[in-house]
Amino acid sequence: MKKILISTIAVSALFFTVSCETDFDTDVSSVQVTNGQANFTKFVSIGNSLTSGYRDGALYIDGQNESFPSMMAQQMALAGGGAFKQPLMADNLGGIPSVGLTNKRILTPALGVEVAPGTGTTTLASIFSSGPYQNMGVPGAKSFHLGLAGYGSAAGLGTGTANPYFVRFASSATASVIGDAVAQAPTFFSLWIGNNDVLSYATSGGTGVDQTGNINPATYGPNDITDPNVVASVINGYVTALTAGGAKGVIANIPNVTTIPYFTRVPAKPIPGEPSTVSQLNTGYATYNAGLGQAKALGYLSQAEYDQRFIKFTVGVANGAVIVDKDLTNLAALGIPSYRQTTSKDYILLTASAVLTPTAGGGTSVPLADGFVLTEKETAKVLTATAAYNASIKSIATAKGLAFVDASSKMAELSKSSGIQFDGVKYTATFVTGGTFSLDGVHLTGRGYALIANEFLRVINQKYKSTLPMVNVNSYQGVTFP
Repeated sequence: MKKILISTIAVSALFFTVSCETDFDTDVSSVQVTNGQANFTKFVSIGNSLTSGYRDGALYIDGQNESFPSMMAQQMALAGGGAFKQPLMADNLGGIPSVGLTNKRILTPALGVEVAPGTGTTTLASIFSSGPYQNMGVPGAKSFHLGLAGYGSAAGLGTGTANPYFVRFASSATASVIGDAVAQAPTFFSLWIGNNDVLSYATSGGTGVDQTGNINPATYGPNDITDPNVVASVINGYVTALTAGGAKGVIANIPNVTTIPYFTRVPAKPIPGEPSTVSQLNTGYATYNAGLGQAKALGYLSQAEYDQRFIKFTVGVANGAVIVDKDLTNLAALGIPSYRQTTSKDYILLTASAVLTPTAGGGTSVPLADGFVLTEKETAKVLTATAAYNASIKSIATAKGLAFVDASSKMAELSKSSGIQFDGVKYTATFVTGGTFSLDGVHLTGRGYALIANEFLRVINQKYKSTLPMVNVNSYQGVTFP
């Protein structure tokens, strides 16, 4: 179980009113609601977990009911929008035992994070007969998955070519997400996809491969970075299919992973310089450092890499954690492991908090495994791919005349200490106490999704001259405290 200690001051800050302002410049709550140039009769929303309402590490009913498309649909209903159905799970636990999907995460009375006890009751039985469903967010989907025939086939689960969430509501074993969306003849759509094309690489600590230059997704591993040309091509294809019947819509770019708590909760230099342990740790790494010196003398290491790999803890300051870095020169033949300490340009993942304890010795006597850290080099790959995806998404929006949500800038705004304000309440990306991110550190709370819904509504109003009202962010759920 992960333990996360939250001070009383931090908890109270979650509810602290800072002003009477709202950071949305098109609040039309007092204006007559109109659809403008858009037709909201059949609104279909396509995407991944962020679209589905996924939060706290699971998909469950309360989260689905507070998905941002559901919030948007409620506002669209005021301007002629029709019914909006979601493929609801069977319970508020979220687990699907038959495929090993665990329940949602919860806060314990001691303010630690653990998986909710009990057994999820959702099965893979088809619920399509109760559909079709207008929320077509499929957790785990990458950009190219949405067009993959058979992505909802139970038979494909064993080979990794299908998704259990889509299995539940696919129209057939050969259906694709985008095909089922287009079949509904939407008059308006939202499309937010591409996050997982870099996110799985990042959350695995860079254990995948950057596939830039490889345009065949069939050869990719689960944690690989998708080639930007693939992302651009498939998204353009989806938009072409969705707009073929005259539908209008809105698409969004993706945020940088460096703005979300999964990568920012644990500081890059998490080891305190306590006098009682510094000397012991430096002594423990003396043999390693001596080996580095010999490797440098033999010409195996440059001075710069020697300095990078030299392990030294200093009294009275925050020290970098010792990690395994696969990108260092391989000195295994000399019996020297690939160790170094983290710098301010590395990101230690939220999952590392369970081993960064004196008892576990993580980051000190026990180096953090590669999967616990997104290094500077790995981060550069993620940010480069993200920038390329976002340039293409913006270009597609412009070319197709669609509304465009700059989700990247909005998340960056949320990650600042000033945050985003709504009706006197300040929201930030701070883990737990910021009010917007759920307990998995990646997905939003109901209030976080409400902020996103308002950004979608804002740009829709701006592009299509509609006057859809903003949602009341403060009326939705934040992190649930025990």
